[in-house]
Amino acid sequence: MYLLLQQIPIFSATFLISITTLSLFFIYLIVRREFGFGFGFWLGKKRYHPVGGTILNQLLNFNRLHDYITDLARKHRTYRLITHNPFKDEVYTSDPRNVEHMLKTKFDNYGKGWYNHSMLKDLLGDGIFTVDGEKWLEQRKASSHEFSGKALRDTSGTVFKRNAVKLANIVLEASSSDQPLDIQDLFMKSTLDSIFKVAFGVELDSMCSSTEEGAQFSHAFDDASALIAWRYVDVLWKTKKFLNIGLEAKLKEHIKVVDDFVYKVIHRKIQQMQDHRMESKKEDILSRFLQLSKTDPKYLRDIILNFVMAGKDTTATTLSWFFYMLCKHPHVQETVAEEISDIISLKPDETIQEFGARLCEEALDKMHNLHSALTETLRLYPPVPVDPKLCLADDTFPDGYQVKKGDVVAYLPYAMGRMKGIWGDDAEEFKPERWLDENGRFQQQSPFKFTAFQAGPRICLGKEFAYRQMKILSAVLLRFFIFKLSDEKKPVKYRTMINLHINGGLHIHAFRRYNKKST
Repeated sequence: MYLLLQQIPIFSATFLISITTLSLFFIYLIVRREFGFGFGFWLGKKRYHPVGGTILNQLLNFNRLHDYITDLARKHRTYRLITHNPFKDEVYTSDPRNVEHMLKTKFDNYGKGWYNHSMLKDLLGDGIFTVDGEKWLEQRKASSHEFSGKALRDTSGTVFKRNAVKLANIVLEASSSDQPLDIQDLFMKSTLDSIFKVAFGVELDSMCSSTEEGAQFSHAFDDASALIAWRYVDVLWKTKKFLNIGLEAKLKEHIKVVDDFVYKVIHRKIQQMQDHRMESKKEDILSRFLQLSKTDPKYLRDIILNFVMAGKDTTATTLSWFFYMLCKHPHVQETVAEEISDIISLKPDETIQEFGARLCEEALDKMHNLHSALTETLRLYPPVPVDPKLCLADDTFPDGYQVKKGDVVAYLPYAMGRMKGIWGDDAEEFKPERWLDENGRFQQQSPFKFTAFQAGPRICLGKEFAYRQMKILSAVLLRFFIFKLSDEKKPVKYRTMINLHINGGLHIHAFRRYNKKST
């Protein structure tokens, strides 16, 4: 510092003011870190949640971000992180009372807001996951109409069964040659094929790699999602985007691949509807939105990508963690497989296609062990591990602490699933039976405690849609195969992105299941 001052001919007032301001700022940060209060404390007016760390801590722990957040949540159910803006904080809560306050009681005060929209808009645009107000309400109403209709249930069931059979045949080929599989990759392709057919009327067939464009789209979408998540800890992302350098340059490339593919789908659908304008039937969700938006391609692009995020990634990641849990807990795998065979009586030499055709809603509804095991997986590995909102006006949480207008406030599904105060001393154990009553039937828990599908006005419209797809895929695979990890000693970790993907995929071996009842 002495050598630096020697090089300054005149120790200007501006320099003194800058040094003084910077020093006061660091003193302020230290005080907040040590004592957990802000300027309001000195006036004796407000109480703020304790400080857990800074945005720098998140950056340093990015590869294990959700476990780092969980570690902090064990110390403080609700805490703040200091950001680069001294007047705004990030507040993280795993308290069900606060979650209900945000998602239901004071729903209008906690929206996506400009902060989340600015982070997500390059990938998800003005879709249902990024907007508030009239834009959100319009999409919510249109989507709700579709998801509540019998036509979608019937169509989706047929598509799910067809793709489950296709996936099972790929597994059969691998098991016959004793080849390992990346089951997460297969789930991603299967759910992508399903959402494109059900929602957009497009036969993608990425499982059989009949379209290279589909595979390129899927990979680009996943990589873009990971880079979008990085923005939340990178305070320089806007500068990098402006200069088109580093990860922001890569993100731009991935989004171009995504956009090229999606706009091609949109233009093809528009042409189909123009060619059949006399037909009033709206056979898929995209057709309905086409009529609502008067063929605005940008609006439709955003709709499609939000549905892909909801219908592909969330379901595929849950299935991946589910099969990981089944491999780690073979007794649960056998319990679920036995339930499937008990409910759907097995026939000798029945083919995969024949079994798939016999799967029906009534049979799926009886599979309480399968439903509880999937739900237990969602508790520990929620597809959206952190859900941030923006506080729109000063507020007081049920725990008695204040949050300020402009604060980012996030609830923590991943951390909440590991909280002993919420789930008991066995919170970190995989125990599907916690979801069964004394009669062995599935029982719901509070959505403010089990937050995998959100709650309140924004509760997931596709909840039953997702369960139906996961149960069909699981039932077909577990009827015919036993699954084991390819390498029991290799650690399985998540990739930090918007959704909770398994990093590097899930590599397993499948073995034919020869059930005694079928011989």
